[in-house]
Amino acid sequence: MMVKADQRHLYVQVIERLKNDIELGIFKENARFPSEFELARTLGVSRATLREALRVLEEEKVIVRKHGVGTFVNPKPLFSSGIEHLSSVSSMIRAAGMEPGTIFLDVTETDSCEDSMEKFDCSLGDRLVTIKRVRTADQEPVVYCIDQVLSKNIPLKTDELLNESIFDAIEKSGTIRIAQAVAHIEPVGYDDVVSSILRCGVDVPLLVLLQRHYSEEGEMVLYSKNYFRADKFSFHVVRKRV
Repeated sequence: MMVKADQRHLYVQVIERLKNDIELGIFKENARFPSEFELARTLGVSRATLREALRVLEEEKVIVRKHGVGTFVNPKPLFSSGIEHLSSVSSMIRAAGMEPGTIFLDVTETDSCEDSMEKFDCSLGDRLVTIKRVRTADQEPVVYCIDQVLSKNIPLKTDELLNESIFDAIEKSGTIRIAQAVAHIEPVGYDDVVSSILRCGVDVPLLVLLQRHYSEEGEMVLYSKNYFRADKFSFHVVRKRV
C-alpha cells in the first residue's frame, strides 16, 4: 500500500491512492479511516503530507472529518446529473433506478403581487399557484421542492400533483413546452426547517437549486427552489473551450 515516488507532488499520490482504495472497497462508505499516525506509517509519508491530502479530499467531499471523532468516508451521491441537462426531479430519481414519490403536498393559490408580476411578466389579475412538496426516492425524503406557476398554466387538480412531475403537469395541456432554464446553485449548511423535513442532521449540507424555466416562446412559466440533500445529489457541468 506504500506510495511510490514519482514526478508528482507526494500528497497528490496519496490522494489518488486513497481514492483508489475507497473505490476498491478497502475503505467503505461511512467507515472511519485509521488514525493519522497509522495511515501515514502505512503509506510511508509524513503526517504533514497526509494532512494536505486529507484536506483536499475533504474539500472534494470524498471524506468528512469530525472533530474529536475521526475521519470518515462520505457515501457517494445516489443521483448525479449534468446541470446542462434539463430534467425533472422525478426523472432524476427514475434514472437512478428508484421510484419517486411524495410524502408532503401543500398547494396555495394567491393573487399576483409585485414580485410575481415581475418574475412572470403577468398582469395584476393573474393567479399564482405555489406548490410545496417533499419528494422521495424509494420512500426516503431527498428533495424539498417549492414551485411557482401561474394558475392558467397548470390545469391539474391538487391531488393529481402528489406524484405528477411539474413539467408533465404544465405540458399536459399541449400548449406549453419547457425548453430551457436559467439555474443557480447555492450550497447551504443546516437549515432548521428544511433539514428537519428531509430528516438529515447538522453534518449533512444542502444544495439549493434556483431555476427560472422558459417555454419555447421565451415565456417564463415556472420558478422553482429545490433543496437537495448534498449526500444524495451531485451536479456537474460540461465546459467547453471557446
